[in-house]
Amino acid sequence: MDIRRLFTLVLLLLATIAFGQDHDHSDHDGHDHDAELQGDDHHKEGGFAGGHHDICTFHHEVTPENFSAQQIAFHHIADANVYSIGPLQLPLPAILWSKDGGLDFFLSSKFDFDRLGHGTGHNAHNRYIMDGGAIRRITDPSFPDGTVEIDGLKHKHETTEDGKDKEVTYVCYDGKEYRTDAESTLDGGMFGGGLTSFHDFSITKNVTAMIIVTLLMFLVFRHIAKKYKERDGKAPHGVQGFMEPIFLFIRDEVLVPFLGDKSDRYMPFIMSLFFFILALNLFGQVPFLGGANVTGSLSVTLVLAVLAFLVTNLSGKKDYWQHIFWMPGVPAWVKTILTPVEFLGVFIKPITLMLRLFANITAGHIVVIIFVSLIFIFGNVGTNIGGAIGGAIGSTVLTLFMMAIELLVAFIQAFVFAILTTSYIGAAVEEHHH
Repeated sequence: MDIRRLFTLVLLLLATIAFGQDHDHSDHDGHDHDAELQGDDHHKEGGFAGGHHDICTFHHEVTPENFSAQQIAFHHIADANVYSIGPLQLPLPAILWSKDGGLDFFLSSKFDFDRLGHGTGHNAHNRYIMDGGAIRRITDPSFPDGTVEIDGLKHKHETTEDGKDKEVTYVCYDGKEYRTDAESTLDGGMFGGGLTSFHDFSITKNVTAMIIVTLLMFLVFRHIAKKYKERDGKAPHGVQGFMEPIFLFIRDEVLVPFLGDKSDRYMPFIMSLFFFILALNLFGQVPFLGGANVTGSLSVTLVLAVLAFLVTNLSGKKDYWQHIFWMPGVPAWVKTILTPVEFLGVFIKPITLMLRLFANITAGHIVVIIFVSLIFIFGNVGTNIGGAIGGAIGSTVLTLFMMAIELLVAFIQAFVFAILTTSYIGAAVEEHHH
């Protein structure tokens, strides 16, 4: 039992430290821009939640004209270098590296971000700024180092060399505008990212949530293991009695049917996946814990899918690979068609695992936020009290219904990820008889 708990902890920590960041990577190319600010534009009010505006501002005035439920929803599900719990925003460690500036380590409070807003910093620190919870870097080396109070931010639309439209953030300081880069990503430009002037290894909101969940799960399973030793031969009690039926269900309905006598070998891995995903799903549904969208992050589900991919294929026997590359009993001309399909399937399976979990959890978070936004939509952002009251009633009913569905989805998605991974492993270790 102790070995299994240790294996569980190791797996959870591996998933925690890998790719825990999903910031805005909308701009990564271009050159430095210095332009004169016009008058006192930085005192004007801009769009909502760091929206599209071409004036220097820290403010995000919400009006019936610029209110955007879409922006609110995407801000809610995004990762950030700030842990937000309602209006309370807690600073997190920033770990940044650039070729010309080296390694920087400091708390995100250095940015003096608006604790009642959306994590936009009033300060630049060593040419880094915070825009909507995400750290960006000023590309112009002439910008002063240390902690500097800036005048505001501008968000401009620009067209890239490949004709794509993107939003670029500029820092207003001392009568000039300074272009900024988003963090480097390894998506090859597929999701608008790429290598930029700096790398961000910070402890973000999602990473913090994973650390919290990992510690909680470690304490829970350690307590259960202790109770099994103390109450040997007795009926389960308390948390032990609650967790045992879930554990037995996964063992008897998932592991044993697919793996048979090999189920004990893979039980720690499958149980770790199931309980880790389930705990993160449930943790993200508690509003007063920050509503972290961890399993709704592609980087997190990617790591889990890669783990499933490695365990499956490293466990694969001769028959498994034979049925992929040269199926026995199948005409040669048919094999030339099936072999590429089977080979692609090796990679498509973990991709579907990754996308399924990401899409279902993200969709649930977005729908809840959209329902809450109905209050502001029908109330014209506070100008129509009657509409706001009617919207609040309808929004409350719909939100409670959606949260109940999300609670069900939290269990279903953890179960689906576990059972599909088990089925893939089962196919890899199965003994075939031709």
